[in-house]
Amino acid sequence: MSNCDNKKSFLLPSIGDFLFIALFLLIALYSGKKLLNDGDTGYHIRAGEYMLRTHSIPHQDMFSFLSPPLPWTAHEWLSEVIMALIHQASGLTGVVIFFAFFLALSCFLLFKMIRAEGDILVCLFVVLLVGGAAQLHWLARPHVFSLVIMVAWYYILDQYQYQGKNHLFLLPLIMIPWANLHGGFMGGFILLGAYFLGNALDAFFGRGEKRDESLRRLRPLGLAIVACIAASAVNPHGFHLLLFPFQLTSSKVLMDGVSEFLSPNFHEYYIKYFELLLFVLLATVGLSRYKLNPVEIILVLLFTHMSLFSARYIPLFGIIVAPIVSKRLTLVLNDSESGFARFLKQRSTNIASIDSCTWGYLWPLVTVAAVVILAGSGRIHFQFDPKIKPMAAIEFLKREQIPGNMFNNDEFGDCLIYGAAPAYKVFIDGRLDMYGADRLKEYFKVITFKQGWETILEKYRMSWIIFPADTVLSRHLLIDPNWKLIYADKVTNIYVRNVPEYRYLMEKYPNVRPAVQDDKEDRA
Repeated sequence: MSNCDNKKSFLLPSIGDFLFIALFLLIALYSGKKLLNDGDTGYHIRAGEYMLRTHSIPHQDMFSFLSPPLPWTAHEWLSEVIMALIHQASGLTGVVIFFAFFLALSCFLLFKMIRAEGDILVCLFVVLLVGGAAQLHWLARPHVFSLVIMVAWYYILDQYQYQGKNHLFLLPLIMIPWANLHGGFMGGFILLGAYFLGNALDAFFGRGEKRDESLRRLRPLGLAIVACIAASAVNPHGFHLLLFPFQLTSSKVLMDGVSEFLSPNFHEYYIKYFELLLFVLLATVGLSRYKLNPVEIILVLLFTHMSLFSARYIPLFGIIVAPIVSKRLTLVLNDSESGFARFLKQRSTNIASIDSCTWGYLWPLVTVAAVVILAGSGRIHFQFDPKIKPMAAIEFLKREQIPGNMFNNDEFGDCLIYGAAPAYKVFIDGRLDMYGADRLKEYFKVITFKQGWETILEKYRMSWIIFPADTVLSRHLLIDPNWKLIYADKVTNIYVRNVPEYRYLMEKYPNVRPAVQDDKEDRA
């Protein structure tokens, strides 16, 4: 019996509470502006507003000037509606705080999941590593919903596999909203498939009671897979949605051209956490006398490969390996009689004893309420950072109402949709899957300034360009007599064709010069 004699306190925060509060405050207050580093947040909000206004799910693009309108699979429509509602109520500040809450919640739930079978300090260490590795996806985007749902999904399967608690009937119910929130719902099928295959291997190669247990688990898992496939079709696109992720990942142009689809850059800040987590995984699996079972082997191999193939899967890798690492690291710790191990075990016992005296949840709720109140009073405010986003240039465009088709980069396209739609329609934005491989090739030809880039501009009758200031294309246009610079700041240059249609703008802004870049900002 614990020291609290079964009398638990609401006022005493648990270790899970401390974890949630620390991460939530870190993300919401310190790293909040980084959640808006990706302009995709902007088009998600405007797409959601369009759906709320029209009471319909779009099947064609409405933000680009390309004609006829491109077919668009709005596979994240429910996330976009939620984001639009929050934005209507509290602007970008509310959106940031909302996603900060869910990011912290994903780590909190992961800690609760692995704590049942792991040493409390070991579990805290592992979750902090997972959170550190996931920083590349600390963004106000729909994928955050998938992180939270993935933990819950994994917990249900884990409880079924190792505790005999059959709550698989919940999976189809979870799949319905998940399939409408984010394409990460395919991760749910990957997990289900791994558990089914692992049990099938156990049933085939196992003997005696172990074989019988694996056989008994196969039928409910198979039924869950079928039910989840049917549940995933409850969306505006039906079973077509199941093909969408495969169409996305099969595009070599897209996979090679988008940074988050590329393999991890081992010079990035978050990689040290990923490397350490990977090292701890390899070390604990090697040192522990408790070897991986077939399900764990499949999960480790599959998600390690996915994380090394594409950096975007690193957060999922962290979630998947967390219980595997914490269990075996706890076993290694318990087996060790070194002075350091005894010290850790004693501290863990003391902390766990205090932790058992808490109900928890009060202080996280108080913290969230306090941050919401501060945001409502205006003391916390977030917007797209004008030091890295073309927000000042967008205000210029809104004043001048430049006619004609623009050329822009995809990140600027997201911001233009957020800040200037529907007055301005873009050439491209963050929905790169919608634009297709051929159009992406044309886009990359222009931004890399390859031979024939001018013919692309002529093909789409583009008469002005908004583009990042410090790029090869921008520097070339400065010396090209066919183009004139009419706006410049440290982030953005705007050019118009040197034709009579734009003479009034060239006369209005005759001597615009590129903004001088700050060396300190460049190094940052």
